[in-house]
Amino acid sequence: MLYVSTRGNAPKLGFEEAMLAGLARDGGLYVPESWPQLSPDEIAAFAGLPYEEVALRVMRPYLGGAFGEAEFLDILARAYAGFDHPARCPLRQTGPNDWLLELFHGPTLAFKDVAMQLIGQMFEESLKRNDRRLTIVGATSGDTGSAAIEAFRGRAGVEVFILFPDGRVSEVQRRQMTTPAEANVHALAIDGDFDDAQARVKDMFNDHAFRDAVSLAGVNSINWARVLAQVVYYFTSAVALGAPHRPVSFTVPTGNFGDIFAGHVARRMGLPIDRLVIATNQNDILHRTLATGAHRRAAVHPSMSPSMDIQISSNFERLLFELYDREGPAVAASMEDLRRAGGFDLPQGALGKLREGFDSASASEEETGAAIAAAWHETGELVCPHTAVGLHAARLRRGDTKIPMIVLATAHAAKFPDAVEATTGQRPALPERMADLFDRPERLTRVRNDLAAIEAVVGGERVA
Repeated sequence: MLYVSTRGNAPKLGFEEAMLAGLARDGGLYVPESWPQLSPDEIAAFAGLPYEEVALRVMRPYLGGAFGEAEFLDILARAYAGFDHPARCPLRQTGPNDWLLELFHGPTLAFKDVAMQLIGQMFEESLKRNDRRLTIVGATSGDTGSAAIEAFRGRAGVEVFILFPDGRVSEVQRRQMTTPAEANVHALAIDGDFDDAQARVKDMFNDHAFRDAVSLAGVNSINWARVLAQVVYYFTSAVALGAPHRPVSFTVPTGNFGDIFAGHVARRMGLPIDRLVIATNQNDILHRTLATGAHRRAAVHPSMSPSMDIQISSNFERLLFELYDREGPAVAASMEDLRRAGGFDLPQGALGKLREGFDSASASEEETGAAIAAAWHETGELVCPHTAVGLHAARLRRGDTKIPMIVLATAHAAKFPDAVEATTGQRPALPERMADLFDRPERLTRVRNDLAAIEAVVGGERVA
Protein backbone atom coordinates (compact mmCIF):
# COMPACT_ATOMS: atom_id res chain seq x y z
CA MET A 1 0.00 0.00 0.00
CA LEU A 2 1.40 3.37 -1.07
CA TYR A 3 0.13 6.84 -0.20
CA VAL A 4 -0.32 9.78 -2.56
CA SER A 5 -0.74 13.50 -1.93
CA THR A 6 -4.14 15.11 -2.51
CA ARG A 7 -2.33 17.77 -4.54
CA GLY A 8 -0.57 15.31 -6.80
CA ASN A 9 2.95 16.70 -6.66
CA ALA A 10 4.75 14.82 -3.88
CA PRO A 11 6.52 11.45 -3.80
CA LYS A 12 4.48 8.36 -2.98
CA LEU A 13 5.27 7.00 0.46
CA GLY A 14 4.71 3.83 2.43
CA PHE A 15 2.61 3.85 5.59
CA GLU A 16 5.44 4.45 8.04
CA GLU A 17 6.93 7.31 5.99
CA ALA A 18 3.51 8.93 5.49
CA MET A 19 2.79 8.65 9.23
CA LEU A 20 6.07 10.26 10.23
CA ALA A 21 5.82 12.98 7.56
CA GLY A 22 2.27 14.10 8.36
CA LEU A 23 1.85 16.72 5.63
CA ALA A 24 3.08 16.07 2.08
CA ARG A 25 5.85 18.34 0.75
CA ASP A 26 3.47 19.87 -1.82
CA GLY A 27 1.16 20.99 1.00
CA GLY A 28 -1.32 18.18 0.40
CA LEU A 29 -2.57 15.40 2.65
CA TYR A 30 -1.69 11.74 2.21
CA VAL A 31 -4.37 9.24 1.21
CA PRO A 32 -4.10 5.58 0.15
CA GLU A 33 -3.70 4.87 -3.55
CA SER A 34 -6.81 2.68 -3.32
CA TRP A 35 -9.38 1.62 -0.74
CA PRO A 36 -9.05 -1.93 0.60
CA GLN A 37 -12.30 -3.89 0.62
CA LEU A 38 -13.72 -6.04 3.40
CA SER A 39 -16.32 -8.63 2.42
CA PRO A 40 -19.64 -8.94 4.28
CA ASP A 41 -18.36 -12.19 5.82
CA GLU A 42 -15.17 -10.50 7.03
CA ILE A 43 -17.19 -7.67 8.59
CA ALA A 44 -19.67 -10.06 10.19
CA ALA A 45 -16.75 -11.95 11.76
CA PHE A 46 -15.92 -8.85 13.85
CA ALA A 47 -18.91 -9.60 16.10
CA GLY A 48 -17.80 -10.42 19.62
CA LEU A 49 -14.11 -9.74 19.01
CA PRO A 50 -12.08 -7.50 21.34
CA TYR A 51 -11.66 -3.95 20.07
CA GLU A 52 -7.94 -4.48 19.51
CA GLU A 53 -8.54 -7.50 17.27
CA VAL A 54 -11.00 -5.56 15.11
CA ALA A 55 -8.49 -2.71 14.91
CA LEU A 56 -5.85 -5.12 13.63
CA ARG A 57 -8.15 -6.48 10.94
CA VAL A 58 -9.38 -3.06 9.79
CA MET A 59 -5.98 -1.38 9.78
CA ARG A 60 -3.83 -4.29 8.53
CA PRO A 61 -4.39 -3.66 4.78
CA TYR A 62 -3.05 -0.10 5.18
CA LEU A 63 0.12 -0.90 7.10
CA GLY A 64 2.17 -2.56 4.38
CA GLY A 65 5.26 -3.98 6.01
CA ALA A 66 5.48 -1.26 8.66
CA PHE A 67 4.58 -3.55 11.58
CA GLY A 68 4.31 -7.31 11.92
CA GLU A 69 0.96 -8.73 13.04
CA ALA A 70 2.13 -9.79 16.51
CA GLU A 71 4.04 -6.53 16.91
CA PHE A 72 0.99 -4.46 15.98
CA LEU A 73 -1.29 -6.39 18.33
CA ASP A 74 1.14 -5.60 21.13
CA ILE A 75 1.13 -1.91 20.12
CA LEU A 76 -2.69 -1.91 20.18
CA ALA A 77 -2.76 -3.56 23.59
CA ARG A 78 -0.45 -0.90 25.05
CA ALA A 79 -2.39 1.92 23.35
CA TYR A 80 -5.75 1.00 24.87
CA ALA A 81 -4.65 -0.38 28.23
CA GLY A 82 -5.39 2.98 29.87
CA PHE A 83 -9.02 3.21 28.71
CA ASP A 84 -11.54 2.87 31.51
CA HIS A 85 -14.07 0.70 29.64
CA PRO A 86 -13.36 -2.85 28.42
CA ALA A 87 -15.19 -2.17 25.14
CA ARG A 88 -12.94 0.92 24.60
CA CYS A 89 -15.71 2.67 22.61
CA PRO A 90 -19.03 1.41 24.03
CA LEU A 91 -22.54 2.15 22.78
CA ARG A 92 -25.26 3.57 25.02
CA GLN A 93 -28.90 3.45 23.97
CA THR A 94 -30.87 6.70 24.23
CA GLY A 95 -34.04 5.84 22.30
CA PRO A 96 -35.85 3.02 20.48
CA ASN A 97 -33.21 2.93 17.73
CA ASP A 98 -30.92 5.77 18.80
CA TRP A 99 -27.46 5.38 20.27
CA LEU A 100 -24.50 7.30 21.60
CA LEU A 101 -21.03 6.00 20.76
CA GLU A 102 -18.96 6.92 23.81
CA LEU A 103 -15.51 7.90 22.59
CA PHE A 104 -14.34 9.56 25.81
CA HIS A 105 -13.04 6.65 27.89
CA GLY A 106 -9.36 7.42 27.19
CA PRO A 107 -6.95 9.33 29.45
CA THR A 108 -8.01 12.88 28.38
CA LEU A 109 -11.76 12.14 28.11
CA ALA A 110 -12.11 12.85 24.37
CA PHE A 111 -12.30 10.89 21.13
CA LYS A 112 -8.85 12.10 20.12
CA ASP A 113 -7.38 9.58 22.58
CA VAL A 114 -8.56 6.67 20.42
CA ALA A 115 -6.14 7.66 17.67
CA MET A 116 -3.50 9.56 19.63
CA GLN A 117 -2.70 6.81 22.11
CA LEU A 118 -2.13 4.47 19.19
CA ILE A 119 -0.02 6.97 17.26
CA GLY A 120 2.15 7.57 20.32
CA GLN A 121 2.96 3.86 20.48
CA MET A 122 3.55 3.58 16.71
CA PHE A 123 5.82 6.63 16.63
CA GLU A 124 7.89 5.40 19.54
CA GLU A 125 8.32 1.93 18.01
CA SER A 126 9.30 3.37 14.63
CA LEU A 127 11.75 5.93 16.02
CA LYS A 128 13.39 3.36 18.29
CA ARG A 129 14.17 0.90 15.55
CA ASN A 130 15.33 3.59 13.13
CA ASP A 131 17.31 5.56 15.76
CA ARG A 132 15.57 8.81 14.82
CA ARG A 133 14.38 11.93 16.63
CA LEU A 134 11.42 14.07 15.62
CA THR A 135 9.88 17.42 16.49
CA ILE A 136 6.10 17.00 16.59
CA VAL A 137 3.94 20.09 16.10
CA GLY A 138 0.18 20.34 16.17
CA ALA A 139 -2.64 22.84 16.39
CA THR A 140 -5.65 22.31 18.59
CA SER A 141 -9.05 23.77 19.26
CA GLY A 142 -8.94 21.92 22.57
CA ASP A 143 -8.94 18.13 22.54
CA THR A 144 -6.22 17.21 20.03
CA GLY A 145 -3.58 19.08 22.03
CA SER A 146 -4.28 17.43 25.35
CA ALA A 147 -4.50 14.01 23.70
CA ALA A 148 -1.17 14.55 21.90
CA ILE A 149 0.61 15.76 25.01
CA GLU A 150 -0.76 12.82 27.00
CA ALA A 151 0.28 10.35 24.28
CA PHE A 152 3.83 11.65 23.82
CA ARG A 153 4.87 13.03 27.20
CA GLY A 154 8.06 11.42 28.43
CA ARG A 155 8.55 9.39 25.24
CA ALA A 156 12.07 9.08 23.90
CA GLY A 157 12.97 10.62 20.58
CA VAL A 158 10.23 13.25 20.37
CA GLU A 159 9.80 16.89 21.31
CA VAL A 160 6.16 18.02 21.17
CA PHE A 161 4.80 21.54 20.59
CA ILE A 162 1.05 22.17 20.61
CA LEU A 163 -0.37 25.54 19.49
CA PHE A 164 -3.74 26.55 20.90
CA PRO A 165 -5.77 29.77 20.62
CA ASP A 166 -5.31 31.69 23.86
CA GLY A 167 -8.59 32.06 25.75
CA ARG A 168 -10.59 29.94 23.28
CA VAL A 169 -10.43 26.51 24.89
CA SER A 170 -12.17 25.33 28.04
CA GLU A 171 -10.28 25.54 31.33
CA VAL A 172 -10.17 21.75 31.59
CA GLN A 173 -8.78 21.47 28.06
CA ARG A 174 -6.13 24.10 28.78
CA ARG A 175 -5.02 22.54 32.04
CA GLN A 176 -4.74 19.11 30.43
CA MET A 177 -2.17 20.70 28.08
CA THR A 178 -0.34 22.91 30.55
CA THR A 179 -0.04 20.75 33.69
CA PRO A 180 2.07 17.77 32.45
CA ALA A 181 5.57 18.22 33.88
CA GLU A 182 7.58 16.22 31.34
CA ALA A 183 10.24 18.36 29.67
CA ASN A 184 9.57 17.12 26.13
CA VAL A 185 6.04 18.60 25.86
CA HIS A 186 5.27 22.28 25.32
CA ALA A 187 1.94 24.13 25.21
CA LEU A 188 2.09 27.32 23.11
CA ALA A 189 -0.74 29.85 23.53
CA ILE A 190 -1.07 32.09 20.46
CA ASP A 191 -3.23 35.09 19.63
CA GLY A 192 -6.14 34.40 17.29
CA ASP A 193 -8.36 31.38 16.66
CA PHE A 194 -7.83 27.74 15.77
CA ASP A 195 -7.59 28.50 12.06
CA ASP A 196 -4.61 30.78 12.84
CA ALA A 197 -2.92 28.02 14.85
CA GLN A 198 -3.55 25.46 12.12
CA ALA A 199 -2.24 27.86 9.45
CA ARG A 200 1.02 28.39 11.35
CA VAL A 201 1.53 24.64 11.64
CA LYS A 202 1.05 24.27 7.89
CA ASP A 203 3.41 27.22 7.33
CA MET A 204 6.08 25.39 9.33
CA PHE A 205 5.65 22.29 7.19
CA ASN A 206 5.85 24.36 4.02
CA ASP A 207 9.07 26.03 5.22
CA HIS A 208 11.12 23.09 3.98
CA ALA A 209 14.44 24.33 5.34
CA PHE A 210 12.99 24.61 8.86
CA ARG A 211 11.07 21.36 8.45
CA ASP A 212 14.24 19.46 7.60
CA ALA A 213 16.39 21.20 10.21
CA VAL A 214 14.19 20.13 13.13
CA SER A 215 12.80 16.88 11.60
CA LEU A 216 9.21 18.08 11.74
CA ALA A 217 6.29 15.67 12.05
CA GLY A 218 2.58 16.30 12.56
CA VAL A 219 -0.11 14.61 14.63
CA ASN A 220 -3.14 16.72 13.73
CA SER A 221 -5.81 14.95 11.74
CA ILE A 222 -3.75 15.95 8.71
CA ASN A 223 -1.82 12.79 9.67
CA TRP A 224 -3.34 9.81 7.85
CA ALA A 225 -2.66 7.47 10.79
CA ARG A 226 -5.00 9.60 12.93
CA VAL A 227 -7.87 9.15 10.49
CA LEU A 228 -7.18 5.45 10.03
CA ALA A 229 -7.33 4.74 13.76
CA GLN A 230 -10.77 6.38 13.90
CA VAL A 231 -12.16 4.13 11.16
CA VAL A 232 -12.17 1.22 13.60
CA TYR A 233 -14.99 2.39 15.87
CA TYR A 234 -17.34 2.79 12.93
CA PHE A 235 -16.95 -0.94 12.33
CA THR A 236 -17.20 -2.04 15.97
CA SER A 237 -20.34 0.01 16.65
CA ALA A 238 -22.08 -0.87 13.38
CA VAL A 239 -21.41 -4.60 13.78
CA ALA A 240 -22.75 -4.46 17.35
CA LEU A 241 -26.05 -3.21 15.89
CA GLY A 242 -26.35 -5.77 13.13
CA ALA A 243 -24.05 -4.73 10.28
CA PRO A 244 -23.36 -5.91 7.65
CA HIS A 245 -26.78 -7.56 7.64
CA ARG A 246 -28.45 -4.17 7.97
CA PRO A 247 -27.29 -0.60 7.39
CA VAL A 248 -26.44 1.85 10.15
CA SER A 249 -26.36 5.69 10.13
CA PHE A 250 -23.97 8.02 11.93
CA THR A 251 -24.14 11.67 12.96
CA VAL A 252 -20.74 13.19 13.58
CA PRO A 253 -20.00 16.50 15.36
CA THR A 254 -17.08 17.81 13.35
CA GLY A 255 -14.95 20.87 12.79
CA ASN A 256 -11.86 19.68 10.95
CA PHE A 257 -13.72 16.89 9.06
CA GLY A 258 -11.33 14.13 10.17
CA ASP A 259 -13.78 12.09 12.24
CA ILE A 260 -16.49 12.02 9.60
CA PHE A 261 -13.95 11.33 6.85
CA ALA A 262 -13.09 8.20 8.83
CA GLY A 263 -16.74 7.19 8.41
CA HIS A 264 -16.43 7.80 4.67
CA VAL A 265 -13.39 5.48 4.65
CA ALA A 266 -15.34 2.77 6.49
CA ARG A 267 -18.10 3.03 3.90
CA ARG A 268 -15.59 2.83 1.05
CA MET A 269 -14.21 -0.34 2.66
CA GLY A 270 -17.64 -1.97 2.55
CA LEU A 271 -19.43 -1.01 5.77
CA PRO A 272 -23.14 -0.47 4.90
CA ILE A 273 -23.63 3.11 6.14
CA ASP A 274 -26.99 4.61 5.19
CA ARG A 275 -26.45 8.22 6.30
CA LEU A 276 -23.37 10.18 7.30
CA VAL A 277 -24.63 13.41 8.85
CA ILE A 278 -22.20 16.31 9.25
CA ALA A 279 -23.08 18.18 12.46
CA THR A 280 -21.68 21.70 12.85
CA ASN A 281 -22.13 24.48 15.37
CA GLN A 282 -22.60 28.12 14.37
CA ASN A 283 -19.25 28.00 12.56
CA ASP A 284 -20.98 26.11 9.81
CA ILE A 285 -18.77 26.19 6.70
CA LEU A 286 -19.32 22.48 6.08
CA HIS A 287 -23.11 22.75 6.35
CA ARG A 288 -23.12 25.81 4.08
CA THR A 289 -20.98 23.97 1.54
CA LEU A 290 -23.45 21.12 1.36
CA ALA A 291 -26.41 23.51 1.15
CA THR A 292 -25.04 25.93 -1.43
CA GLY A 293 -22.02 24.36 -3.13
CA ALA A 294 -19.92 27.36 -2.06
CA HIS A 295 -17.03 26.57 0.29
CA ARG A 296 -16.28 29.99 1.76
CA ARG A 297 -14.65 31.06 5.00
CA ALA A 298 -16.42 33.37 7.41
CA ALA A 299 -15.49 34.86 10.76
CA VAL A 300 -14.95 32.36 13.57
CA HIS A 301 -17.43 32.91 16.40
CA PRO A 302 -16.54 31.53 19.85
CA SER A 303 -19.10 29.04 21.13
CA MET A 304 -19.82 26.64 23.97
CA SER A 305 -18.48 23.87 21.66
CA PRO A 306 -14.98 25.34 21.08
CA SER A 307 -13.45 22.28 19.40
CA MET A 308 -15.73 23.04 16.44
CA ASP A 309 -14.91 26.75 16.19
CA ILE A 310 -13.25 26.28 12.81
CA GLN A 311 -13.68 27.73 9.33
CA ILE A 312 -10.86 25.86 7.57
CA SER A 313 -11.64 22.15 7.75
CA SER A 314 -8.36 20.57 6.72
CA ASN A 315 -9.63 17.06 6.12
CA PHE A 316 -12.25 18.30 3.68
CA GLU A 317 -9.32 18.34 1.25
CA ARG A 318 -9.20 14.54 1.45
CA LEU A 319 -12.86 14.32 0.49
CA LEU A 320 -12.34 16.93 -2.23
CA PHE A 321 -9.71 14.63 -3.74
CA GLU A 322 -12.41 11.97 -3.98
CA LEU A 323 -15.05 14.37 -5.31
CA TYR A 324 -12.61 15.57 -8.00
CA ASP A 325 -11.91 11.99 -9.13
CA ARG A 326 -8.43 12.13 -7.58
CA GLU A 327 -7.23 14.98 -9.79
CA GLY A 328 -4.50 16.50 -7.63
CA PRO A 329 -4.02 19.72 -9.66
CA ALA A 330 -7.74 20.49 -9.36
CA VAL A 331 -7.55 20.07 -5.58
CA ALA A 332 -4.45 22.27 -5.43
CA ALA A 333 -6.25 25.00 -7.41
CA SER A 334 -9.24 24.98 -5.04
CA MET A 335 -6.96 25.08 -1.99
CA GLU A 336 -5.14 28.07 -3.46
CA ASP A 337 -8.48 29.81 -4.05
CA LEU A 338 -9.38 29.14 -0.42
CA ARG A 339 -6.07 30.60 0.74
CA ARG A 340 -6.09 33.65 -1.53
CA ALA A 341 -9.76 34.48 -2.02
CA GLY A 342 -11.36 32.82 1.00
CA GLY A 343 -13.26 30.14 -0.88
CA PHE A 344 -14.28 28.32 -4.02
CA ASP A 345 -17.37 26.85 -5.68
CA LEU A 346 -17.73 23.09 -6.11
CA PRO A 347 -18.32 21.93 -9.69
CA GLN A 348 -21.83 20.58 -10.14
CA GLY A 349 -20.67 16.98 -10.46
CA ALA A 350 -18.63 17.19 -7.27
CA LEU A 351 -21.52 18.81 -5.40
CA GLY A 352 -23.85 16.04 -6.53
CA LYS A 353 -21.48 13.39 -5.21
CA LEU A 354 -21.11 15.27 -1.92
CA ARG A 355 -24.87 15.41 -1.43
CA GLU A 356 -25.23 11.76 -2.38
CA GLY A 357 -22.81 10.70 0.32
CA PHE A 358 -23.54 13.14 3.15
CA ASP A 359 -26.25 15.13 4.85
CA SER A 360 -25.72 18.02 7.28
CA ALA A 361 -27.24 20.33 9.86
CA SER A 362 -25.98 23.11 12.10
CA ALA A 363 -26.88 24.07 15.67
CA SER A 364 -27.03 27.57 17.11
CA GLU A 365 -25.92 28.22 20.67
CA GLU A 366 -29.55 28.12 21.79
CA GLU A 367 -30.16 24.84 20.00
CA THR A 368 -27.01 23.34 21.46
CA GLY A 369 -28.07 24.28 24.97
CA ALA A 370 -31.55 22.90 24.37
CA ALA A 371 -30.08 19.61 23.17
CA ILE A 372 -27.95 19.32 26.33
CA ALA A 373 -31.05 19.93 28.45
CA ALA A 374 -33.16 17.50 26.42
CA ALA A 375 -30.60 14.73 26.74
CA TRP A 376 -30.56 15.16 30.52
CA HIS A 377 -34.33 15.36 31.00
CA GLU A 378 -35.24 12.64 28.47
CA THR A 379 -32.47 10.09 29.00
CA GLY A 380 -30.59 11.08 32.16
CA GLU A 381 -27.40 11.57 30.14
CA LEU A 382 -25.10 14.54 30.68
CA VAL A 383 -23.53 15.27 27.28
CA CYS A 384 -20.84 17.70 26.23
CA PRO A 385 -21.80 20.60 23.91
CA HIS A 386 -20.19 18.93 20.87
CA THR A 387 -22.21 15.77 21.40
CA ALA A 388 -25.28 17.98 21.81
CA VAL A 389 -24.64 19.49 18.38
CA GLY A 390 -24.66 15.93 17.05
CA LEU A 391 -27.92 15.10 18.85
CA HIS A 392 -29.57 18.20 17.39
CA ALA A 393 -28.44 17.33 13.86
CA ALA A 394 -29.53 13.70 14.25
CA ARG A 395 -33.05 14.79 15.13
CA LEU A 396 -33.24 16.99 12.06
CA ARG A 397 -31.77 14.39 9.68
CA ARG A 398 -32.98 11.18 11.31
CA GLY A 399 -34.27 9.42 8.19
CA ASP A 400 -35.68 5.89 8.40
CA THR A 401 -36.36 5.11 12.06
CA LYS A 402 -35.85 1.40 11.36
CA ILE A 403 -32.15 2.12 10.73
CA PRO A 404 -30.06 2.62 13.88
CA MET A 405 -28.72 6.16 14.27
CA ILE A 406 -25.44 6.45 16.15
CA VAL A 407 -24.35 9.88 17.38
CA LEU A 408 -20.65 10.13 18.16
CA ALA A 409 -20.24 11.32 21.76
CA THR A 410 -16.91 13.02 21.31
CA ALA A 411 -16.02 14.20 24.82
CA HIS A 412 -16.92 13.70 28.47
CA ALA A 413 -19.33 16.30 29.81
CA ALA A 414 -16.86 17.19 32.59
CA LYS A 415 -14.56 18.84 30.03
CA PHE A 416 -17.20 21.56 29.64
CA PRO A 417 -18.78 21.82 33.09
CA ASP A 418 -19.95 25.44 32.84
CA ALA A 419 -21.98 24.90 29.67
CA VAL A 420 -23.50 21.68 31.00
CA GLU A 421 -24.39 23.18 34.38
CA ALA A 422 -25.91 26.28 32.79
CA THR A 423 -28.40 24.16 30.83
CA THR A 424 -29.12 21.27 33.21
CA GLY A 425 -28.35 22.56 36.70
CA GLN A 426 -25.99 19.58 37.06
CA ARG A 427 -22.23 20.05 37.24
CA PRO A 428 -20.44 16.99 35.85
CA ALA A 429 -17.48 15.87 37.91
CA LEU A 430 -14.08 14.86 36.59
CA PRO A 431 -13.07 11.24 37.15
CA GLU A 432 -11.22 10.58 40.39
CA ARG A 433 -7.87 10.24 38.59
CA MET A 434 -8.21 13.85 37.43
CA ALA A 435 -9.74 15.31 40.58
CA ASP A 436 -6.65 17.40 41.35
CA LEU A 437 -6.37 18.89 37.84
CA PHE A 438 -7.10 22.41 39.07
CA ASP A 439 -4.44 22.16 41.76
CA ARG A 440 -1.59 21.20 39.44
CA PRO A 441 0.87 23.95 38.41
CA GLU A 442 0.59 25.14 34.82
CA ARG A 443 3.45 25.57 32.35
CA LEU A 444 2.89 27.33 29.03
CA THR A 445 4.56 29.71 26.60
CA ARG A 446 2.70 32.64 25.06
CA VAL A 447 3.88 33.47 21.55
CA ARG A 448 2.77 35.88 18.82
CA ASN A 449 0.71 34.61 15.91
CA ASP A 450 3.79 34.93 13.74
CA LEU A 451 5.69 32.18 11.93
CA ALA A 452 9.17 33.49 12.76
CA ALA A 453 8.32 33.86 16.45
CA ILE A 454 6.86 30.35 16.63
CA GLU A 455 9.77 28.81 14.74
CA ALA A 456 12.18 30.53 17.14
CA VAL A 457 10.50 28.77 20.07
CA VAL A 458 10.22 25.40 18.36
CA GLY A 459 13.68 25.52 16.79
CA GLY A 460 15.35 26.89 19.91
CA GLU A 461 13.93 24.19 22.15
CA ARG A 462 14.70 21.48 19.62
CA VAL A 463 18.30 22.54 19.17
CA ALA A 464 18.77 22.84 22.91
